[in-house]
Amino acid sequence: MKNWFITGVSSGLGRALADAALQRGDRVAGTARDAVACERFGRIAPGRSLGLQLDITNEEAAHAAVAQAEAAMGGIDILVNNAGYGLVGGIEAASLAEYRAQFEVNVFGAVAMMQAVLPQMRARRAGRILNITSVSGLVGWPSLGVYSGSKFALEGISETLALELAGLGVHLTMIEPGGLRTDFATRSRARTQRVLSDYDATVGACVRLLDEHAGHEAGDPRQAAAAILAVADAPVPPLRLLLGADALEYARRKLAQQQAEIEAWSWLSEDIGF
Repeated sequence: MKNWFITGVSSGLGRALADAALQRGDRVAGTARDAVACERFGRIAPGRSLGLQLDITNEEAAHAAVAQAEAAMGGIDILVNNAGYGLVGGIEAASLAEYRAQFEVNVFGAVAMMQAVLPQMRARRAGRILNITSVSGLVGWPSLGVYSGSKFALEGISETLALELAGLGVHLTMIEPGGLRTDFATRSRARTQRVLSDYDATVGACVRLLDEHAGHEAGDPRQAAAAILAVADAPVPPLRLLLGADALEYARRKLAQQQAEIEAWSWLSEDIGF
């Protein structure tokens, strides 16, 4: 039996993962911002499902929630940073307040959770951190620049933390889903207040494409949850796990283009020495 702490279990991938872990007999402390959702989660598997009301942007509350879960379950084996949302809109159109709100949740909230669990994991020389980033943390698209920026930031922090944790018994994996058929496209997606018509051919076109695909995504959150369980159980987990054929396609295309550009300009890159 493993003890999970999963942020954002009221719906979507977080809920699918919590259900999968509970179904196999694990214990899950799951967070939600809504008290009713927390109460409902606690009734799924009394004694093994613990609902915790939490806004992950509240650092003090994050540490208190982790302490409560540690006491209730006797330790946290796996932290899943799942809670987050996506801001849709152009880079120029987004206000700095919208940027800050996006990073407050997707970056600083995740960091607060990691800092809360790491002292106990380091003391036990055991633990897993699974950060739900996105293929958008590897590849940028018009209309998702602010969201993508937050995921790029989380990826950079995660990659470095994984190096810093070497030898301490704590493993970190970035989970990078493509499109999943959850409510992320509706309740977990916000839009910039400002829209600039000059960007209709790029930002506007991508926004319309996102709207058209909402509810028709190819990724099954239950299958994604099963894949995440496999990574959590792996003796040597990967640093990154792409989820979905679309995520693989986008990442491979980006890497191929990046490699080709590196080689095409390597003559200039190398020509700066004394």
